[in-house]
Amino acid sequence: MSPARTARVLALLLGAAACQGSAAGEATGSGVRPDLYACEGCEAVHERDPASLTWHARVAGPEEPGERLVVTGTVFAPDGVTPQAGVVIYLHQTNAEGLYAGGSDESEWSRRNGRLRAWVRTGADGRYRFDTIKPAPYPDRTMPAHIHLMVGEPGRRPYYIDDIVFAGEFLVDEAYRARQELRGGSGIVTLARSADGTLLARRDIVLERHGE
Repeated sequence: MSPARTARVLALLLGAAACQGSAAGEATGSGVRPDLYACEGCEAVHERDPASLTWHARVAGPEEPGERLVVTGTVFAPDGVTPQAGVVIYLHQTNAEGLYAGGSDESEWSRRNGRLRAWVRTGADGRYRFDTIKPAPYPDRTMPAHIHLMVGEPGRRPYYIDDIVFAGEFLVDEAYRARQELRGGSGIVTLARSADGTLLARRDIVLERHGE
């Protein structure tokens, strides 16, 4: 995570700038957030050709240490009802030690985001799926365990949405819930388990409104 975004999320968690943060994230009368495209690193959404993507991607292979996690969901238009096809979702996260480790020299974001990153493109039903591991909080324990998501709609500039975090876990409390930006809907998910013990997280996404 960039220093700028780390500082922003720390403010969210600690409440140091709660009023300012709330005002910055509020939508205008047209329903458009004035800071929608204020997103360092969102250019990583474009590092893969959408035509090469499918609705399903593997983030972490079986050799990656950590507890298996499947993230699924449906992407909806701003009306919250209509499934949205052709939306690229970029995911990156920490490993089981809370680090963005093992990055490559492909780009600035492949170096900074580490090896646990992937892209999908929603199909006609708006669905997506990532097979990954459950991330750990940063070693300094300043933030909850989280998964970053950024979206790129066809013909639109990309933007970030609320991170996936896990209900009832470290620092995901009522104060966190109250201070969510609710970009793309809430990122707080309740984990379940499949019959084979894999963790399951559902994060539906409601796309943001655009001004242009």
